[in-house]
Amino acid sequence: MGSSVPELLDSLHMAVNDEERRVWASACAQALDLGGIAVSLGRELVWFSDTTSERLEDLQFVLGQGPGLLLQDQDETGVRQVPDLERLLTEQWPQFAAEAQELGIAALFVWPVHVGAVRIGTMTGYRRTTGPLAPLQSAQGWLVADALAEHVLNHWLVPNGYGAGPGHAGAVDLHRAEVHQATGVLSERLGVPLTEALDRLRAQAYTSGMSLADTAHAIIHRELPDDSR
Repeated sequence: MGSSVPELLDSLHMAVNDEERRVWASACAQALDLGGIAVSLGRELVWFSDTTSERLEDLQFVLGQGPGLLLQDQDETGVRQVPDLERLLTEQWPQFAAEAQELGIAALFVWPVHVGAVRIGTMTGYRRTTGPLAPLQSAQGWLVADALAEHVLNHWLVPNGYGAGPGHAGAVDLHRAEVHQATGVLSERLGVPLTEALDRLRAQAYTSGMSLADTAHAIIHRELPDDSR
């Protein structure tokens, strides 16, 4: 596997399972001088390099705070840079900033992910040291974000579709599939709307300190008590 961004982009087609995708993303993050990267399409996490990147995306989803969500909600077209997390985010997103700092994160960078003129998600990178991106890093980040968007959409998991599905070579799994399933389970179990069930799932993940995926798995398999009161 190459070590430069152009070389890595040429080898993207060879990342056909979760482990290979993480290795590729880790190498790409290193080439961009980042600690890790993660890609979300809409609210669905589809690609990440390491557990810290996964946790950062979960925190934004659980807390409803963070630069990735702001970029999705506003009509921004450039890279959103947070070169000093402690200085810039403490007042705007106090819970997210505190949790991110607990993970050792000092700076965050978010690229919009586009297909043509349509923005479909974000790519978030983190660093453990403060400071802005160099112009080359910012430009190459765009190349990575665009390539990943095309790759993910070309390998999107289509239930019962030809050439796609869990375990199929190249298929991109949805990392929050169990979250959606657990939301439905809680909604039926507690007799509440899906939106309230998702809020309860998020709250349970945050208060327990478990990842969102682990909390969802535990609810589906009844490893956690019902939050019905």
